[in-house]
Amino acid sequence: MSKIRCEWALSHELNHEYHDKDWGVPVHDDRKLFEMFNLEGAQAGLSWLTILKRRADYNCVFEDFDPHKLATYTDEQLEAILLDARIIRNRLKVFSVRSNAVAYLKVVEEFGSFDAYIWQFVGGKPIVNAFKHMKEVPVSTPESDAMSKDLKKRGFKFCGTTICYAYMQAVGMVNDHTVDCFRYNEVQI
Repeated sequence: MSKIRCEWALSHELNHEYHDKDWGVPVHDDRKLFEMFNLEGAQAGLSWLTILKRRADYNCVFEDFDPHKLATYTDEQLEAILLDARIIRNRLKVFSVRSNAVAYLKVVEEFGSFDAYIWQFVGGKPIVNAFKHMKEVPVSTPESDAMSKDLKKRGFKFCGTTICYAYMQAVGMVNDHTVDCFRYNEVQI
């Protein structure tokens, strides 16, 4: 008997794997949270599958999203990255990684960790929704609105409320697996 998955995960094998192992699992590792933040920003205007296919390449090009390294990148280094066909070569998105690294380091200095900062928007624990169909899932919420506003104030880029909500779903801040999905109960902590 095959497993029931969220509808969005059915279109491609990479989506299956990502859905079954990563999506909606609460993440508390700062580096992984930073990686996913930047990947969600890179996805803006594109399908997640487009980024998922290039995820390993993004990690290679951006040095495993090490914010200490990325915060020191020069314009010349970022210009060189724009020539790398392994990633989406959008100038604003590529340059945003450095801006995000600088803002990230300031947040870590203030809050002790990015985890402590980012999870405050959901009160430190995942919001568990109970949607029956993907069409019920919102594209933004008051929590993603608040997150977006605060991130922008702190200098982060590519952090509109819709991107923030997709990020919250990806890192398990919200459980938006449909109730019939086999992962719905598995990702709850």
